[in-house]
Amino acid sequence: MKILFLTDNFPPEVNAPATRTYEHCVEWVKHGAEVTVITCAPNFPKGKVYLGYKNKFIQKETVDGVKVIRVWTYIAANEGFFKRTLDYISFSVSSFLAGLFVKTDLIVATSPQFFTALSGRTLSFWKRKPWVMEVRDLWPESIKTVGAMKDNFFIRYFERQEKRCYRSAKKIISVTDSFKQEIIGKGISADKIEVVKNGANLNLYQPMAPDHGLIESLNLKGKIILGYVGTHGMAHKLDFLMDCAKNLMHTNYHFLFIGSGAEREKLIHKKKVDKITNVTLLDSVSKSEIKRYLSILDVSLINLKKDKLFKTVIPSKIFENAAMQIPILLGVDGESRAILEQYQAGLFYEPENEQDFLVKLEMILQQEHKETYRNGGSRLASDFDRKKLAANMLTHLRGAI
Repeated sequence: MKILFLTDNFPPEVNAPATRTYEHCVEWVKHGAEVTVITCAPNFPKGKVYLGYKNKFIQKETVDGVKVIRVWTYIAANEGFFKRTLDYISFSVSSFLAGLFVKTDLIVATSPQFFTALSGRTLSFWKRKPWVMEVRDLWPESIKTVGAMKDNFFIRYFERQEKRCYRSAKKIISVTDSFKQEIIGKGISADKIEVVKNGANLNLYQPMAPDHGLIESLNLKGKIILGYVGTHGMAHKLDFLMDCAKNLMHTNYHFLFIGSGAEREKLIHKKKVDKITNVTLLDSVSKSEIKRYLSILDVSLINLKKDKLFKTVIPSKIFENAAMQIPILLGVDGESRAILEQYQAGLFYEPENEQDFLVKLEMILQQEHKETYRNGGSRLASDFDRKKLAANMLTHLRGAI
């Protein structure tokens, strides 16, 4: 079975989409599939090409058995809607052109970069091969939710194209049950939609003793470390966590933010202007290094803007932190909350509610509950083992041929 996978995020990028695609593709190769990934030169989130790569028309490499074709794109930092859209469109065109010359039995295109789906749909037409749409975000709804763009002609055009993609895809793979229901609500048959949620690589993420050398180097000895690791974007509402930190400066709590994104410079500015002394902001670290930073956390913070759309998402951070058996303080309602509470891997607080955040923070650190959270995280991670999920998705892909 030959699979052509279109995605604009792939390692050495370390965000959730890159990790999901890479780990799935590697497992599919182990199960006998021949996988080719078309992606761009790694540049997320700063919009700068990584060392060792060039932004040229075609670059080829093999990564752990996966054939990777990198194509030229208009590269822009994750700042500014229109520049990012040009980036997306350029990848759509380049991936389509490169895909014309790849032999395959099946095309898979992943969102939320919606123009990737358009490329997959068009390739399917010209190559006369079935295609599968992987839905990792409800786009364009999400860009309206974070305020990047208001409802207008372009949004309505994208929404029409979204429905066309749903209808033309042989199968749709959704990352949440909520997304499936939303797609059904758009008039798409439930029979063509499968759900393959995110998970954790249990070979990489597992419980480990705190890295005391790292604690010393960050000058955090004796602190209660609350960590947010991931993209600093408009959807994540990290200024709320900064405000919480400001009001906890008289305590032993210290907030550790690790990552990059469109809002990072604003957070750095806010820390300086508000003179917030109990926050440390670090740039992104490699996937192999991140577990060292996770190991020093007393509590993992997962936060999103308060909006009904985000009740449909499940941040991948949940699974990685659960695998490390770190208590999770979750500011995301809906399906994410249901999973967290089902496994008792942490506590939920109402998004953007500082009083509830502070109450739950005190509760999650109570010694008598720590074993419950550790056990809950272990059970959660076991049920969302990335290897099992990858095998499940491969079964669905084979059914689409």
